[in-house]
Amino acid sequence: MTEYAQISATVPDWKREALLRWWDPGRQLLRCIRRYQYWRSKGGGLCTLPRKYQVLMHHFWSAVSGADIPLNSHVGGGLELPHPNGVVIHPEALIGPNCIIFQQVTVGTREGGPQVPCIGGEVSIGAGAKLLGGIRIGDHARIGANAVVLCDVPDHAVAVGIPARIIQPREG
Repeated sequence: MTEYAQISATVPDWKREALLRWWDPGRQLLRCIRRYQYWRSKGGGLCTLPRKYQVLMHHFWSAVSGADIPLNSHVGGGLELPHPNGVVIHPEALIGPNCIIFQQVTVGTREGGPQVPCIGGEVSIGAGAKLLGGIRIGDHARIGANAVVLCDVPDHAVAVGIPARIIQPREG
């Protein structure tokens, strides 16, 4: 059994998002998103002020981190952003739990189409990768650095290249 199989693709590991130090722009950005979504779900007039504060903090940490992850994004728990600079995530994209996204990654639409990617759990996306269009990335998949993924990637697979191709299925 590989080390990858030990991380769940369905149950979020919230420790991965915990602040280890105050100056951690990626985790601070995720913290703002989580808190905003919490206060938005509560509703009511008393939640307006904390929600507005989280919007302000989101603007600050987005500028500091250089990442564009909307407050209303659909991101599973346990997301890791080791180097959040240049990460762009479409607001409608679905990202499963326990994923890791490196710098300069884009998750978005293709020209002429409204479809967005659906990324499974415990997926690793290498630096500079682009995931575009209505594709599905399977659980425990790996996307290589600078890959341009325009097609589905099965569970436990590795995708590399421009355009991306599956080079090997990984053992689960």
